[in-house]
Amino acid sequence: MTNNRKTVQGWRIYLFSALIALGVSFAVVKGSQLTKDESANITKVSGLQGQHALFTADNEGNIKPLDFTDTSEKVLDAVVHIKSIQTRAQNNGSARELPDPFREFFGDMFKNQVPQGGMQQQPMVGTGSGVIINEKGYIVTNNHVIDNADEVEVTLYNNQSYKATVVGTDPTTDLALLQIKADGLKTMALVNSDDVEVGEWVLAVGNPIGLNSTVTAGIVSAKARSIHINKEKFAVESFIQTDAAINPGNSGGALVNLEGNLIGINTAIASRTGSYTGYGFAVPSNIVTKVVEDLLKYGNVQRGMLGVSIRTMDGSLAKEKEVNFSKGVWVENVGEESAADKAGIESGDIITKVDDILVGTSPRLQEIIASKRPGDKVVVTVKRNGKEKEFDVVLENANGTTDIVKREKKEVLNLLGADFEVLDDEVAEKLDLDGGVKVARLYPGKIRKQTQMKEGFIITHIDGKKVKDLDDISKALENKAGGVMLEGVYEGSKTKYYYAFGMDSE
Repeated sequence: MTNNRKTVQGWRIYLFSALIALGVSFAVVKGSQLTKDESANITKVSGLQGQHALFTADNEGNIKPLDFTDTSEKVLDAVVHIKSIQTRAQNNGSARELPDPFREFFGDMFKNQVPQGGMQQQPMVGTGSGVIINEKGYIVTNNHVIDNADEVEVTLYNNQSYKATVVGTDPTTDLALLQIKADGLKTMALVNSDDVEVGEWVLAVGNPIGLNSTVTAGIVSAKARSIHINKEKFAVESFIQTDAAINPGNSGGALVNLEGNLIGINTAIASRTGSYTGYGFAVPSNIVTKVVEDLLKYGNVQRGMLGVSIRTMDGSLAKEKEVNFSKGVWVENVGEESAADKAGIESGDIITKVDDILVGTSPRLQEIIASKRPGDKVVVTVKRNGKEKEFDVVLENANGTTDIVKREKKEVLNLLGADFEVLDDEVAEKLDLDGGVKVARLYPGKIRKQTQMKEGFIITHIDGKKVKDLDDISKALENKAGGVMLEGVYEGSKTKYYYAFGMDSE
């Protein structure tokens, strides 16, 4: 009985093994046939079947496929790569570096930093992005992208490169305007950023971490956001927040809507590592438009001011001040003889509207006022003791007047890379000078690249001829070839300084 059972089990094992072997053999034969006929079994289709898996609605409510390809094709030609080059040798104590607020985000894009206690041997090169907004070659970027540079190079999407001149800068909004001499440029139009809505699809276009012409997609996550990254005295922060990926090198690039129009200039990210972790921030196009218009028309930005210190209202603040909560902006202090003071606004007022535009946060109020100029009138609505009041406010400049302070912006002055101011009579008398022109600000140009001049230098002579105003500088340098010698002094020093540079084309 036992032997019979073993025999039966043996046959079962044998039969099972045979079936497995047969199956394997069949699979090998079939696999061989599939290998032979493999090319005949591949099916190719034109286009990607899943590209219209998502849909969105336009402003009229019409449903359409969500597709970024047309937008990307439209905007890539208008976004440029910017190389900022610092060539001057400096000791470690005086080396210009990135402002601290931007160091984490953009510091790793700079190479060959000055060694501790040594001299800089190689140029420092930083990279960023920019947006062409005009056929004449005007390009918007961030001020911190070019602020430390001696020269700026712009590379187009087609890889052509050009030397750029700095038309003007505005550190308070971290914007700068460049210009290149080129033909047939593709440009990008700016839209009214007030119309941008939270949840709207957007694309970020730029040159992150050495990856030229990169497009990322996301939505508008928030508006009127302040992250306290700009430490300028009159800084304006009212960023558009987005979750489109932004990284070092994106700075100065474009944030666009699905129509391919500019809604903001990408400026910073919220990150503990220095790279993208979820949120980026862009300067709204309305601020960009105002800054560009001012730089082109006046040579510098005209900033209208209320003259108040403010805080965004919330439940804690209402409890602290023992007032009923009202969405708006709490007026902490009113400057004496400021525009707000002259109009009748008081400490403790809650600003709720400006020109019938609702104001819910301090950054939003800053954004609205930053779009105005000295002398502009705005209607400010406040809540005082639970009652609504309106005040007509005539905005003023930082000096407490309604004057428009214009700086002459001739091409020769742009090549020098400096903003100039006629020397104040009191300062001239104090220094025993009969006039002069002060170098108020330096940016990429011949002076910074070829000399060791510092901001604040007072030019008294050019090539031995007296200088008293900007016309004297223009006359001395227009159509000038060869070397130029500047003579002058610094306030607080009796020593005469001389700086020489060349006007020849580079």
